[in-house]
Amino acid sequence: MNNRRIPKYIQLKNELLSWFESGKLQRGKQIPSENEIAEQFGMSRQTVRQTFGELEKEGWLERIQGKGTFARIPERREGELAKTIGIITTYISDYIFPHIVRGAEAELRSRGYRLLLSSTDNNKEKEMESLQLMASQPISGLIIEPTKSAEGNPNLAYFLELQEKGIPYLMINEKYQELECPCLKVKDESGSYKAVQYLLEQGHTRIAGFFKRDDLQGVNRLKGFLAAHKAAGVSVSAKSVVTYTTEQKNDLPYRQALQMLAEGEERPTAFVCYNDELAVLLMEAIAASGLRVPEDVSVIGFDDSSLASASGTKLTTLTHPKTEMGQAAAKQLIAMIEQGQPAQDIIYEPELIVRNSVARRNED
Repeated sequence: MNNRRIPKYIQLKNELLSWFESGKLQRGKQIPSENEIAEQFGMSRQTVRQTFGELEKEGWLERIQGKGTFARIPERREGELAKTIGIITTYISDYIFPHIVRGAEAELRSRGYRLLLSSTDNNKEKEMESLQLMASQPISGLIIEPTKSAEGNPNLAYFLELQEKGIPYLMINEKYQELECPCLKVKDESGSYKAVQYLLEQGHTRIAGFFKRDDLQGVNRLKGFLAAHKAAGVSVSAKSVVTYTTEQKNDLPYRQALQMLAEGEERPTAFVCYNDELAVLLMEAIAASGLRVPEDVSVIGFDDSSLASASGTKLTTLTHPKTEMGQAAAKQLIAMIEQGQPAQDIIYEPELIVRNSVARRNED
């Protein structure tokens, strides 16, 4: 249990459930105390108590006053698979992903399913490992966020194996284009189009855009950025668009922003950012250049994450459904599993949330 990206109570829950599946814990057998588990795994008693509480709700544990906690194990029909749903995302405990996971987990738990989590760190090899891990478990279905979706799908064989085994799956945020599976996603192109449109209405004509190019979300957000300029008859300078990869996200956009901001009167007056995480980083670049948000440079993010309101300057941004998406994905997948219902794509229209990181500008 060394994956620090997974919340500790979920790590412990998955470990204890593996004890049931391996036979290490059998029906009626007393399990170690909260103190013993906490010491064994180096976790707080509060974390252990939270895990025990969830396993008790799901029917795996029974507490008997004055005696201890005992393995109960929910009854299953002979040959029935464990009711387990796997979720593979690029990240788990960072940015908006905890909200997506919590939304899915709440829905799954209410329907008697347990959750198995895996993170790829947006790395194709780790995605392969995650798919192998899931395929080795008695899972009923999968919710998957594709890894670097704009760079193809070298792990196609594992998805075909899921189909051969009859394991239903759907994708969130984007999908690999060659796969026929349901997808729940934000209308990314529309979001960045709205961002540029709003800035143009506020008098900005020198707008720089920063977009990640190794996932389709970034590709589509760039499309919307360019489309909005074209619709308004405003040309886009080659040096006002920065694209970057996952590995470059903490460095290249920041350096490029500093260069743009050093151009004096020709500098951009607004930044449209791939997401809120990048917007916060570029606001630091603006400050480092001796400029202010929004008086000198306006900034718009994407995803309406907790970062959007974490600093003194509240970020204008586009919405992402997060928790709602997680819940809807879980509901759709359960319907696919239990009723064999073909799930439908769900496309969420992002809305612009106007805060104080954008100022009106009177261009010369």
